[in-house]
Amino acid sequence: MSQPSLNLHGAVDLSALARPAQPAGAPGGAAGEAADAPLVSDVTEATFQQTVELSMRVPVVVEVFASYAQGPSATLAELAAEYGGRFHLARVDVETSPQIAQVFQVQAVPTVVAIVRGQPIPLYQGDHPVEQVRQVIDEVLRVAAQAGVTGTVSGAAPEEGEAEPAEPPLPPLHAEALEAIEREDYTAAADAYRRALKENPGDHEASAALAQVELIMRTSAAGGLEAVTAAQDAPPTDVAAHLAAADAEMAAGQYPAAFDRLLAVVRATAGEDREAARVRLVEYFDILGSDPAVTAARRALASALY
Repeated sequence: MSQPSLNLHGAVDLSALARPAQPAGAPGGAAGEAADAPLVSDVTEATFQQTVELSMRVPVVVEVFASYAQGPSATLAELAAEYGGRFHLARVDVETSPQIAQVFQVQAVPTVVAIVRGQPIPLYQGDHPVEQVRQVIDEVLRVAAQAGVTGTVSGAAPEEGEAEPAEPPLPPLHAEALEAIEREDYTAAADAYRRALKENPGDHEASAALAQVELIMRTSAAGGLEAVTAAQDAPPTDVAAHLAAADAEMAAGQYPAAFDRLLAVVRATAGEDREAARVRLVEYFDILGSDPAVTAARRALASALY
């Protein structure tokens, strides 16, 4: 296993599975706060969504193992304790949760993957010395910090016989949208979020979620990163080409590239073309929320417009 070099451009974007982020000050809502979760958990297909949600606040390391072979790694469990909650270890038995293994495109066991902000990061396969694994964990934490994911898990487990506190129920239309996302019916999900916004135009969670669902729909129709290649030689006045390319870059986690592309369109156009690029940028800002890249891009957009 060579010196790790990681990025957030995973093969599968899992962030659509996560609930809309809680506002700062809500229980476990801020990126740097402690989340009420154990250091290590055994994840099933029924609890996988909660693991993805946790990755919005705390780096998650997922170990896909086979109980019929050697079972989960003692090394990763020891490191989870050593790092004091700076990452959460989620263990998945390929025998009982084969669909999760398919999501991560597992070819052999054990396979270790990280999730940061819903983005999977392939790490390694097989067993390795603890020092090498520690290097990988350090790199995961570095990448997570760049993405603004600096929370910790408390490591607290409920006392025997004590029930875990129930999560507050989602608003009905949000729940309807998430159910639609789980069955990959993005049209129905977008409709539910639009109805939520009609009921409450100030529902920022619905606005951000709708923007992400619409992004998924557009990139699926446009063929992914092929749109970036198609726009390579297009002038900034070719708004349609650059909108499609920016969508592909956003979906791949290349946020600065998407921002720079649309800022160039804003500077080179006027009227409806400029407004189309501006609106798309604002949608991206809603999706990313407090991501550090958004602050600089907002300033650049204001400068380009005024």
